[in-house]
Amino acid sequence: MSEIKVPAMGESITEGTVSRWLVKEGDTVNQGDVLLELETDKVNIEISAEESGVLEKIVRQEGETVEIGETIGTLSAGTGGGSGAPASQPAATEQKQAAAPAPEAPTPPPAPVAAAPESSDSSSKTASPSARKLARERGIELDQVQSKDPIGRVYQDDVKTHNTQAAAPTAPPAKAPAAAPSAPAAGGSTYTKPVERQRMSRRRATIAKRLVEAQQTAAMLTTFNEVDMTAIMDVRKRRKDKFKEKHEINLGFMSFFTKAVVGALKKFPTINAEIDGEDVVLKKYYDIGIAVSAKEGLVVPVVRDADRLGFAEIEKSIADLASKARSNTLALSDLQGGTFTITNGGTFGSLLSTPILNTPQVGILGMHKIQLRPVAIDAERMENRPMMYIALSYDHRIIDGSEAVRFLVTVKELLEDPESLLIEG
Repeated sequence: MSEIKVPAMGESITEGTVSRWLVKEGDTVNQGDVLLELETDKVNIEISAEESGVLEKIVRQEGETVEIGETIGTLSAGTGGGSGAPASQPAATEQKQAAAPAPEAPTPPPAPVAAAPESSDSSSKTASPSARKLARERGIELDQVQSKDPIGRVYQDDVKTHNTQAAAPTAPPAKAPAAAPSAPAAGGSTYTKPVERQRMSRRRATIAKRLVEAQQTAAMLTTFNEVDMTAIMDVRKRRKDKFKEKHEINLGFMSFFTKAVVGALKKFPTINAEIDGEDVVLKKYYDIGIAVSAKEGLVVPVVRDADRLGFAEIEKSIADLASKARSNTLALSDLQGGTFTITNGGTFGSLLSTPILNTPQVGILGMHKIQLRPVAIDAERMENRPMMYIALSYDHRIIDGSEAVRFLVTVKELLEDPESLLIEG
């Protein structure tokens, strides 16, 4: 019998959630067959059978949190439905048993009532590994622990606080408030308003936590500008057919913005950095994260060494990463790292927004909807131009306001003069 264990999934991932089992106890599987899907903070991972056999037991059920190296199931060698005779039993014995009349199956004894677990592993709450360990040691149920985390995740300090509170004398329970009456319907009858409660996926919970952390830890500020997209739209109109014919990919807006961002980052290196304690780590490479909306929330795959890529290579990289994100096939290597992020709310019609930092990065550029607006060409002329608001959110701890403004002006100037991107890149 072999154990099915949670594999190592990268330094930043220590646990996951069993998303779904694709086989049942007693099913025969072959080496390489996918047994289950594991949901982590960043990607979903398929765990496959390392050898052929029968799934003997499922140890951890769907929705349970598991840690790296933990046993989640067992696999026995051999074939069959799991309850028959061993594969090595002689054929003559099998024939003899087949000829004999089948004995009447005994009535199974009633299943014993399981005792209440001492640990909190079966709790529906999401908790850190250290919190689960401490709760097990102290015999505390995680469902009874009050969490200070905005998304309800239990940490070690919450368990310690619960233990202190439990030791203190408790006040008599307050009388529960009366339930609110159902809203009266026409004619005097009452009805219950329908609601649906859904548990947040691990990825959605992680996104929520990281966004809150970004706002609580960084001195975040946003500056705005607007870009006249006339020149870029003219280039795309004139070149898109030949570009696609040559490179087999469409010429989109993201390659222009990626090139402009790289050019601006070279002039303002502090925006391509991160804070490590009391040090500022200036990065001499340009791995640009491109925010992509997937089914379970926003993910930010990374275009590596964007400064060394041409327009076609950038467009192909973004298209490939976006396809992986929507099919849930991104690898951890696609998401790790990144020195600066671009997010495009304009694809959903957003006219203006303030993007939140993708920590530990200290800068993020927000693109928005292209909209015709009247623009003053000179003192006497007005024209309708395709305009886009752009926003730079930045960490004011290491980036001065003047530096952020000049960075955004540089991005604007490069976009309004697309030919300059060939020189700046």
